[in-house]
Amino acid sequence: MSTMADLPSQPTLRRLRRFGVRPDRELGQNFLIDSNILGVIERAAELEPEDVVLEIGGGVGVLSEHLAERVAHVHVIEIDERLREALLDATDPHANVTVHWADAMTIDLRALRPQPNKVVANLPYGIAAGVLLRTIEELAGVELWVAMAQREVGERLAAAPGSGAYGTPSVIAQLDCEVRVLRSIPRTVFHPVPNVDSVLVGLRRRPGRETDVECAGRQPALRALIAGAFAHRRKTLAGSLALSGRAPGRTREQVRGALEQLGQPPDVRAERLSPEDFMALARLLEL
Repeated sequence: MSTMADLPSQPTLRRLRRFGVRPDRELGQNFLIDSNILGVIERAAELEPEDVVLEIGGGVGVLSEHLAERVAHVHVIEIDERLREALLDATDPHANVTVHWADAMTIDLRALRPQPNKVVANLPYGIAAGVLLRTIEELAGVELWVAMAQREVGERLAAAPGSGAYGTPSVIAQLDCEVRVLRSIPRTVFHPVPNVDSVLVGLRRRPGRETDVECAGRQPALRALIAGAFAHRRKTLAGSLALSGRAPGRTREQVRGALEQLGQPPDVRAERLSPEDFMALARLLEL
């Protein structure tokens, strides 16, 4: 372990050196080393003193401690026990931080107390899209997300119908949220420098979605319909659903008829439908 006199001044690099941490690329670990980005994240997240924030992928705690000084409570989820000393070095001085040593894809998010109203994170690359979609579905009280993710993920979540990036994650995210790519993030703000470009992506829950019981009740069938529609992108939507089996009990002819009722060509492909079209299609098919 290095002596304090030998350590870098930047908090991330100091903790990495002090506690002998080596980033694990298999876990998608790229630690933030440019403290100026913390202010960018803070402004984008519109932090208020009463906020309860969920951070996914605490790393060595640079974002965690920044959040803790500005909000009422911070939940930090971290899976890598090798980071325990470094992360607790950052969070132990703050009584309003709870560290959860768990997998963000399996932890019971609904059991978090107090419940978060915002998600702010430098997301591990391997789970970025999946964990964002999971928090949208399971944390009804979250109204705003600000997260760093690889450019491909951010652009896919924000993609418009008809674009090449538009697909299942786009539709599922946009059913409940307005999604925007807020800005590009240089590779040089991370250690180690990643092999992909990153963006800061923002999601804001649409008014009323957190209490839309009908939408929540249809979610499993609606998700299956969306996934099936995009399962075979070169096929028509009706053909893709038939091949994927994601509209059980519904024939191609029934799907084509429902599409025509929506004002869509019967041979339309999935990427032409908006999120609202998918909701309407699920209702027409009584899924």
